[in-house]
Amino acid sequence: MLTTKLILIVLLIGANAFFVASEFSLVRVRTSRIDQLIAEGNKKAASAKKVITKLDSYLSTTQLGITVISLVLGWLGEPTLRVIFNPLLDKLHVPHTLSHVVTFIISFLIITFFSVVVGELAPKNIAIQKAEDIVLFVAKPLIFFNKLMFPFTWTLNQSSRFVTKALGYDITSDHEITHSEEELRIILSESLKSGEINQSEYKYVNNIFEFDNRIAKEIMVPRTEVVTVDKSDRIEDLIQLAQKEKYTRYPVTDGDKDNIIGVINMKEVLTDYVAAPEVRKDALIDPYINPIIHVIETVPIQGILARMQKDNTHMAVLLDEYGGTAGIITVEDILEEIVGEIRDEFDTDEVPLIQKVGENHYILDAKVLIEDVNDLLAIGISDEEVDTIGGWLLTQKYDLKKGDVVPFQSYEFKVADMEGSHVLYVDVTKKQEVAPQ
Repeated sequence: MLTTKLILIVLLIGANAFFVASEFSLVRVRTSRIDQLIAEGNKKAASAKKVITKLDSYLSTTQLGITVISLVLGWLGEPTLRVIFNPLLDKLHVPHTLSHVVTFIISFLIITFFSVVVGELAPKNIAIQKAEDIVLFVAKPLIFFNKLMFPFTWTLNQSSRFVTKALGYDITSDHEITHSEEELRIILSESLKSGEINQSEYKYVNNIFEFDNRIAKEIMVPRTEVVTVDKSDRIEDLIQLAQKEKYTRYPVTDGDKDNIIGVINMKEVLTDYVAAPEVRKDALIDPYINPIIHVIETVPIQGILARMQKDNTHMAVLLDEYGGTAGIITVEDILEEIVGEIRDEFDTDEVPLIQKVGENHYILDAKVLIEDVNDLLAIGISDEEVDTIGGWLLTQKYDLKKGDVVPFQSYEFKVADMEGSHVLYVDVTKKQEVAPQ
C-alpha cells in the first residue's frame, strides 16, 4: 500500500510537470512557426494550431490540472511520508505530540521541494527553451483532457470573464500576441546577440523600419548634381555625354532644369544604333523621350516607390513648394535605403557618404542627413529648415567658403570642398581637450 502511494505521488508530480510545461510552452510558442510546420506537412502541428488558437480555454485546462494535482499531493503526500518517518522518530524516543509536528514539517518540506523543483521550475525552464517541441508533444493530450474537463473549464472561463468585465476590462477569448515597432526592434537586437540572425539581416530589417519614416527629398539627387540633356540635342551629343557620365538614364529638359519633360534610356538608343546603322548620329533624340513622373519633394518614399511600380518607371522628378525642380529620385536611391550602397562597374570612383579617417575624425558628404550626423557623433544638431549637414553649415554662416570652421558642441565642422556656393564635403574632428593648468 505504501509503495502504491509513493508511486502515485511520483506520477502526480510528473503530471504537474506536464501541465506546467504545457502552460509555459503555449504562451511562449510562435504562431508563425506552427503555421510554417503545418505548411511543411508536420502532422502534430495541426493539433498544436488547434490548441494555440483557443489559448484561453487550454490555459484554463492546464491551470485546472495544476490546481487539482497540488490539492491531491497535499492530501496524499503528508500522511504517506508520515508512515515512513514515524518509526524512525519512535526509535529516537521522540514524544508522540512532538513527533506529529516534526513529521508534518518534514513531509511538507519534502513534498514542496519535489513539487516546486521537479513539478514546476524544471519543466518551466525547459518549456521556455523548447516551446515548439513541447507544444507539439502536449497538444493531443491537452485536447483530450480539455474535452474531458470541459464543463469545469467552461465554468471557470465564464466566471473569469465576468470578474474581468466587472473590473472594467474587456478581454476576448481569441487574441493574437502583437508587437509594437519598438518591441520588434528589441526582439531583433536580442536575436542578433543570440546568433539567430546575422548583422546583415539585422541591418536590413532595421532599415525597413526607417524606410517608412523617410521622405523623398532626404534621399534625392539634388538639382545641382542632376545631369540632363535637352530635347534639341542630337544622338551624337547624347552618346558623348554617356561616355563621360556613364549613366543609363538622363532627364530631358525643355530649356532648363525647372522644365523636365521626360527621360531617355540609353539602352533604347544604343540598341537601335547597333541594330540599324542607318540611324544618323545627327538625328534628334526626340523619338526616345519617355514620360517621367513629377511629385512633390515631401512625399514619403514608400508612396513614390508605389507610383514608380504602377507607372513602370525608374526615375521621378521632385518638385519644391514653388513648382521648380528640387532634384530627382531613382529606384536605386530607394533600394539603397534598405540594402545600403549599390555600386556597379562604373562606380569605381564613387566614395562613401561617410568616411572614417581616424578616431573621432570623419569626412562627410554634404548630402548626409543631419539626423545621421547626430547618430554618428552623438550630438544634437537641430534645424527644421534644412535636412543635410551641408545645408546646416550654410545656415550657420551666410558667406561660407572653403576652409571655414563651424564649431558645435564637442566637434568642429570644416568645409573641405565647395563648388560655387554648394558645399561638397565636410571634415569633422573632435575638439582637443585642453588640460587644466
